[in-house]
Amino acid sequence: MPGYTEITPSAEIEIQLHGGRAKCLQRLLRLDMPVPKTLGLAFDAVHSIAAGHLPDTAAMMAEFGEDPIVSVRPSSEDPDWGGPGAILNIGMNDAHHAKIAKEVGKEAADALYLRFIQAYAIHVARLDPDEFEVVDTNASDALEQVLQAYEDETDERFPQDPAQQLSEVLRSMARAWEGTTARILRQAKGAPADAGLGLVVQKMALGVGAGESGSGVIQFISEITGERTVKGRYLSQSQGRDALIDGEGALFLTKDDRGPSMEERCQACFADLIEYGVACRTRLREEMQIEFTIENGALCILDAVRVPRSSRAAVRVAVSMANEGIITHEEALMRVEPRALTELLHKQVDWKGTRDVALKGIAASPGAAQGRIVFSAIAAQASDARGEPCVLVRRETAPEDIRGMHSASAVLTERGGMSSHAAVIARGLGLPCIVGARGMILNTRDKILKTLDGRIFKEGDIVTIDGSTGEVLVGAVNLLEPALDGVFQTLLSWADDIRDIGVRANADTPDDAQTARNFAAQGIGLCRTEHMFFEDDRLTVMREMIFADSPEDRAAALERLLPMQRADFTRLFEIMQGQPVCIRLFDPPLHEFLPHSREGMRELAGALDLPLSDVTRRVEALAEFNPMLGMRGVRLGITVPEIYDMQVRAIFEATIEASRNGAPIVPEIMIPLVSAKREVELVKTRIEAVAAAVRTIEGVEFDYRLGVMVETPRAALRASDIASCSSFLSFGTNDLTQMTYGLSRDDAGRFMGDYVQQGVFPEDPFHMLDTEGVGELLMIGAERGREANPDVVLSICGEHGGNPESIAFCRSAGFDYVSCSPFRVPVARLAAAQLVIQEQTVSDKD
Repeated sequence: MPGYTEITPSAEIEIQLHGGRAKCLQRLLRLDMPVPKTLGLAFDAVHSIAAGHLPDTAAMMAEFGEDPIVSVRPSSEDPDWGGPGAILNIGMNDAHHAKIAKEVGKEAADALYLRFIQAYAIHVARLDPDEFEVVDTNASDALEQVLQAYEDETDERFPQDPAQQLSEVLRSMARAWEGTTARILRQAKGAPADAGLGLVVQKMALGVGAGESGSGVIQFISEITGERTVKGRYLSQSQGRDALIDGEGALFLTKDDRGPSMEERCQACFADLIEYGVACRTRLREEMQIEFTIENGALCILDAVRVPRSSRAAVRVAVSMANEGIITHEEALMRVEPRALTELLHKQVDWKGTRDVALKGIAASPGAAQGRIVFSAIAAQASDARGEPCVLVRRETAPEDIRGMHSASAVLTERGGMSSHAAVIARGLGLPCIVGARGMILNTRDKILKTLDGRIFKEGDIVTIDGSTGEVLVGAVNLLEPALDGVFQTLLSWADDIRDIGVRANADTPDDAQTARNFAAQGIGLCRTEHMFFEDDRLTVMREMIFADSPEDRAAALERLLPMQRADFTRLFEIMQGQPVCIRLFDPPLHEFLPHSREGMRELAGALDLPLSDVTRRVEALAEFNPMLGMRGVRLGITVPEIYDMQVRAIFEATIEASRNGAPIVPEIMIPLVSAKREVELVKTRIEAVAAAVRTIEGVEFDYRLGVMVETPRAALRASDIASCSSFLSFGTNDLTQMTYGLSRDDAGRFMGDYVQQGVFPEDPFHMLDTEGVGELLMIGAERGREANPDVVLSICGEHGGNPESIAFCRSAGFDYVSCSPFRVPVARLAAAQLVIQEQTVSDKD
């Protein structure tokens, strides 16, 4: 027969065998808290109960003395995995009811018995809830009504034997845990398929009586900010968490001008609770929410759970405990989930508010923002000029939408995935973004957005974008402000003391660079120069260059762009203050800078004073069947070399300028989309010539490093050739994933959810680095590159660089640094430190 164990300070209770609640109760007993007598059933015992092998429940009830009344609560290994709800007042029957009625009155006895019958009927006997929940509990005959309803539904009286009651409760809770639905739900929360459930059977502290009696909960921090404060409620003549569920008549805990308080009514019990809260913090090393009952003036502690908290509260609690010497810096770092830091960097939807969800898509860039819907980049810029926040809604974004994205508060697209244009740019800008919105029907001509359930949103309607959950909320909801305070900085400074891999930022503009600097990035790992060309004054010149008929005419147009690029690079160097800056040379195909609509081509013809037919022919000539694999990157640099000549000259001149006023600058120049060593040699020769010319003209010496962006499978396989003439290899995992899988990163979002759900891929490979396939190419490239050039610097600069899992892979592969969007730098810094701590912990155990 399965057994049970009384939970005492010295009993053999383990979280892995009995669950977290059972272990917590033992710890409370060790702190001399008044915990009622409790029996614990281990995972294997509960599993046996589900199979029909019940324990001796009569003996269990006898453990609690004469006429016992008990509760049963779940005790899973991780409270986040959930479990069946608690059942209170087991043991109540007609005889107990009559006895309690004599002691504390019929009204209190009715309430206790009624509560148990309702819970038993609904959760144990599995009867129709409508028959038991609609009863007016204040009616004088409410108890008789539910007893009769039970008999009508089951053709038998409500069970009177406490042992039988306990048996059925245990069986029901055990089988509920092992049911298919419950298993799927907890696996979605990260529980293993064979996760066990423990149960605790505890003597009831009834919370009713002639003297001061009641129940409540108390905690000692704000779950939103983490600041020290006493919070909770207390309700006389109540049980469990009634004070929180039914607030009518509940007392404040501390003295309050708004009404009576527990501190005034039950001074001794309140003082004890304050003492117990301090004990939990200092001895259990955690902020706990304590559930308590008072019975005739005597305090009982029923349970304690970790206070649920926001990320900002988690950071504050961890840092304050470390500062007080309760935990170490390493423990503080391990208590904060790296991805949770994004909540501190951006505004967030108040997690306690109501949510009217209109659409749901892929959470592509975290944070929350609200504004009026606009359907074009021009409308976004106009809205921004009026000082009105707006949400840019597009079928999918293109490079020409970047100015509109800069003006918008958030971005929503019908198509796209985690590495689509909208997602990548939004993360770089720190804009909340949702892509691949399911059920979104967009009519840009009529400026209307429809949903599958029939809702219609017009331009100007206000919505809130929750980029952390992927939800579009109707109207303006309450937002929590970012929390980049000293506590946040302290935690990350501890992370920097420990981590052993560099963290840079992908930054395309001076604003991006300043954000990266603010987040203590160790330089820029990827500056995508093409984004600098979409400003109005530059776009026109860029288009003139595209329509030039000769190299001389192209060079003349680019000469006008030179000072603009030089100013951009100078500002980047100045902001980074001597930190490395890696600049990727021009990458996209030229057609991205040209209009595609008839109206746009007509405007361009007017601006360039060309016949419309000439513009149309040029646009058609530059069109490609697959532009992602066409004339872009190094291929464009070799066939139209004037572009790279202008860019590297701007880089060198900016290097000289920035070095005059600060630390010497050593720029890193990166060639994109390389597949062969000869491509590097051709570009390298021209760069060396430009460098020599600038040195001669300026009369100043400078250094630079030339490297390659490895984003084609061939470049990874031929890394030994390429590394021999490169200072660094930076793996662009966005394109490398795209080419390895043969997937369009902009279109994969349409079916990726189904693929992950059906187990084709464990995770979206654009969101989580594929360490098996793409990872093998990274390993091959790193190994072969280092064999040919032991001093070659290795890094990744795709969006995967901010993922903790990707950082773990890069550390194991011997990479020197990762680079990610500026707003993911803090996440990467913390994740890198946690990896070192985890290794040290494993090493210490060995």
